[in-house]
Parts: sequence; structure tokens; C-alpha cells
Amino acid sequence: MKMQKSNIARNLAALRQLNKFSQEDVAERIGVSRQAVAKWESGQSVPDILNCDTLAKLYDVELNDLIRYDEEQTGVSIPPRGKHIFGTVRVGERGQIVLPKKARDVFKIKPGDTLVVLGDESSEHPGLALMREEFFLNIARLFKTALNMADTPDEKEKQ
Repeated sequence: MKMQKSNIARNLAALRQLNKFSQEDVAERIGVSRQAVAKWESGQSVPDILNCDTLAKLYDVELNDLIRYDEEQTGVSIPPRGKHIFGTVRVGERGQIVLPKKARDVFKIKPGDTLVVLGDESSEHPGLALMREEFFLNIARLFKTALNMADTPDEKEKQ
């Protein structure tokens, strides 16, 4: 419980600073006193479950992450709601990687599924991304439809 209490305190302080809120700003937004926010961030007390839920929504993070996330262990700050850090993977000799079990579970990836690998070589944000083949194909179809609609002259242009 003590570790969890210190996680909450560190997470609340870090999220407030990341969002550039003062303790007064947070207090006003969730309907508590500035002193309550200060006590939560110092670890003197913890917010009740309703305030935790409100704080998670304010900071756009998962409630579980607000309470349990340990930045010291992961080395990165709490991810926004719906964003995940699944850990690291080692690239094999033939370029293969094994997706972490939690990632496979969250995205319901099963053996035999086809994923599209996308890449960005930009110096600002280089990286790879994976997405389900069906989703990629749906986006491609929508894009193609939009391009076709843009190429089709409307009634005014026909006259």
C-alpha cells in the first residue's frame, strides 16, 4: 500500500506539471481545495476513488495507470488513455520480432493474423507501426473513394 501511495503522489504531481496546471487549477477543475491536491501530491493522503476517476479523466490517463504506474520502473511518463507502452522486443537475425503478450491480448492479435508494417524515415519521428490488414485496406478504399469524388466534376462544372 505504501508503494501504491507514493506512485499516486508522484503520478499526480508529474501529470499536473506535464499539463502545466497549478494545484489551484486542479482543485478548481475537480471541486476540492488546493490543500487537498497538495496533500495528495506529497503523499500525506490519497484521493478517494471518485476523485481518482475525475483526475484520470482530467489528465486523460487510465485510472489504473494513475494509481499503479511506476515511472521510475519504466523510465517514461504515464501514457495517455488508450496509448500503451508494452516494453521492448529484440529483433532476431532474420528481422523477426515477438509481440508482447499484453499487446497481442489488447489488440486481439492471433496466430495467422496479417498485419501491415508502415514506416516513417523522417528525422523528427522515425519509426515503424503495425496495423491490421483489414483496417489498412478500409482506409485505402476510403481514400480511393475520396480521390474519385474529388476527380468527378459536379453539376456546375459540367455546364
